[in-house]
Amino acid sequence: MYILASRPRGALCIGVTSDIARRVWQHKTKAVKGHSARYGIDELVHVEVFGDAENAIRREKAMKKWNRAWKMRLVEQDNPEWCDLYDTLLH
Repeated sequence: MYILASRPRGALCIGVTSDIARRVWQHKTKAVKGHSARYGIDELVHVEVFGDAENAIRREKAMKKWNRAWKMRLVEQDNPEWCDLYDTLLH
């Protein structure tokens, strides 16, 4: 499960994938048209790893119902500078 942002404290996108590096690359290259491409949401700011897809999807659906302040607080707990974590996936 991941959260992308357009910039620090900017527009957000929440998703789930089994291949985070590939999926973020798709967002960065705007390979998938939609909300994230339209608003330039391509900086990986939060990642949660699950042992199975069912729990990851359950978490994603729950977080999409959260208010914005809760999402901001979650990101800032582990990533207070809103750094793009994409490069850490490749090392």
